[in-house]
Amino acid sequence: MTIRTLLAGTAAIAASPAFAQEQVELDLWTIDDPGEYHYVMAEEYMAANPEVTINLRTVQFPDMVNDLARAIATGDSPDITYIDNPEVALFASRGLLMDLSPYIEASDIVNAEDIFPGPLASVSYDGGIYGIPRGANTIALYYNADMFEAAGLDPDAPPQTWDELYEAAKVLTKPEDNVYGLAFSANGNEEGTFQFLPWVQMTGGDYDNIATPGAERALTLWKAFIDERLASPDTLIRGQWDSTGTFNAGNAAMSISGPWEIPRMSEEAQFDWRVALLPVPDTEAERASALGEGDNVILANTDEPEAAFAFLEFLYDNMDRVWNEFGYLPASEVEVVDPKFPEAYAVFEESMQYARNRGPSPDWPQISKAVQTAIQSALTGQATPADALAEAQETISDVVN
Repeated sequence: MTIRTLLAGTAAIAASPAFAQEQVELDLWTIDDPGEYHYVMAEEYMAANPEVTINLRTVQFPDMVNDLARAIATGDSPDITYIDNPEVALFASRGLLMDLSPYIEASDIVNAEDIFPGPLASVSYDGGIYGIPRGANTIALYYNADMFEAAGLDPDAPPQTWDELYEAAKVLTKPEDNVYGLAFSANGNEEGTFQFLPWVQMTGGDYDNIATPGAERALTLWKAFIDERLASPDTLIRGQWDSTGTFNAGNAAMSISGPWEIPRMSEEAQFDWRVALLPVPDTEAERASALGEGDNVILANTDEPEAAFAFLEFLYDNMDRVWNEFGYLPASEVEVVDPKFPEAYAVFEESMQYARNRGPSPDWPQISKAVQTAIQSALTGQATPADALAEAQETISDVVN
């Protein structure tokens, strides 16, 4: 049975019992591990609210949508879950998420007008608001300033354009030292789409207009990085976390990734690392970056809507902590006092101005799969970039229309 069948065939059951000061249990699914965001915040909340018990379950990021679909179909879904931002429309369109609009309107803590436009759009569908962003992220270019100096490059002038990025990668690649010029993720899952779409958007295309000359140029450049061994061959199967791990270990001079890397990078990277905005196709091009992170949503069939929303209010009320403690950018107008790594924070904060949603579309998994297939097909030589993108466009057009 497909995820589409599961979701389409599942009825949403609204429930609204009064939230009283009696013992309440909430089930929460997260992609976090113990010691990370949801676990830390749940422990704090339970300590302050002993009448509430939050049962946490860690689900691997690539498995979340399918696991949720199965749980909803069997009546075993959690009250609250993390969902990657492009998936909100998928679940909301099928009536599986609780519309939080009336709760937000009555809230003294959550103000939708304070949420940045991109993150707010990611939780909005058909006039409703179906989640609250737990934070935001985007991607930028990390680079090893020590390697730049050793290669005769100016560490105060990182690559600004695609051509400069390509030339820098060639200079920085040192096969004899097992050092690649660039690390990024072209993985055949959502991470590949996440990393590739900004390159398309910088050239005027988008998820529903992907067979363009600009997108072809971007995919051709990605292929050059792989074919010329400026990036590791396992770029095609490696996620962003592992990709940046090669940078931290000194085996890549540059890496495209997000702010979630900084907490471990500050411990692992034994060199002068810096961050710059993603290079653009040329100096006149429009900037773009990816809008990442996920949203806290409440399932429509929860038995504890008030208690679940109260916990979401607590998370939102602590938005100012996400950068310094968890490596996310705030998704709303808050003041981050004495941000750690202020230079990096400033770059990512600027990059958020150019961050764009993936979609939104209730059929996002099919759209993203078409993009992933095009990337993999072109980079492995099964099709030219132009043919791979044309095939993706045909699939996407059928879905969108």
